[in-house]
Amino acid sequence: MIPRILLTTGEPAGIGPDLCILIAQRAFPCELVIAGDADLLATRAARLGIRMQFTHYDPVRPAAGSLPGTMTILPVAASVTPVCGAPDPVNAAYVLELITVGAKACLEKRFDALVTAPVHKGVINEAGIAFTGHTEFIAKVTGGFPVMLLACPGLRVALTTTHLPLREVSRAITPQRLERVLRVLHRDLIARFAIERPRILVAGLNPHAGEGGHLGREELEIIAPVLEKLRREGLELEGPLPADTLFLPKYLETADAVLAMYHDQGLPVLKYAGFGRAVNITLGLPIIRTSVDHGTAVDLAGSGKVDTGSLEAAIRTAIELVGNRISRPGLV
Repeated sequence: MIPRILLTTGEPAGIGPDLCILIAQRAFPCELVIAGDADLLATRAARLGIRMQFTHYDPVRPAAGSLPGTMTILPVAASVTPVCGAPDPVNAAYVLELITVGAKACLEKRFDALVTAPVHKGVINEAGIAFTGHTEFIAKVTGGFPVMLLACPGLRVALTTTHLPLREVSRAITPQRLERVLRVLHRDLIARFAIERPRILVAGLNPHAGEGGHLGREELEIIAPVLEKLRREGLELEGPLPADTLFLPKYLETADAVLAMYHDQGLPVLKYAGFGRAVNITLGLPIIRTSVDHGTAVDLAGSGKVDTGSLEAAIRTAIELVGNRISRPGLV
């Protein structure tokens, strides 16, 4: 079976359209369909000096592998013609429509996976739309309990909390949330990554994992009791561990994933280790969704000076996850 992967173009004034055009110069063992404004993509390709063959997506046609130099488009019209490097809040609704169309198409099984180019959160909020990120928005469309996981060669890092101000993190880490995140992470490491017995390292929240309660009590009162409860059910969990040492090779070499308590506890390490090759994967959803590990880079839009490494990794990871799902019928 050849999977159908839907790729959204993201912020139209950023590098998302460039990434889609450049990635279409490569062959993939999937039918890669681009959701976006057809005129925008044709104009951006001309600006980059790249000759493309454009076709509209035909759901009746059998899926076929993507060929270099061709782009299959699922048309979604932009509100106004975007200007490279100048994001316009007027196009915020268009950006969210791209995500909505993609998520619903996967939910309806018309596509096997969704891959998303980056969006500009600030511009969407400037349009008066409350938006914290792709992860949370897609979950509202599809349902499920989203868990953000970033992965690069040799390292997977999941997050207990995502896009929160630091002062709100402690309050958000409740026993209920931590348990649910760990259950989703454990389940999807099995179902989506084909890891039979996942071993997960869990970070503490405070420096030195609380130093026995002297630097905070979240480890003693929340994290450790949840870990002990889940260990009794058979989950392989180690922690809570000090975040400044759990990323050492002696811990990681036998671990399948790390669970960090908040965004900037885990992701700086992962991006240092694999920026440009890392993939953002949303667990806990009824669809497969991957994305790039970087932002919109509006200053590079239309220049052609963008690295497609993370997008290529996101597409290939989506293909892999689809394959794992097919080999394990009955699992999401």
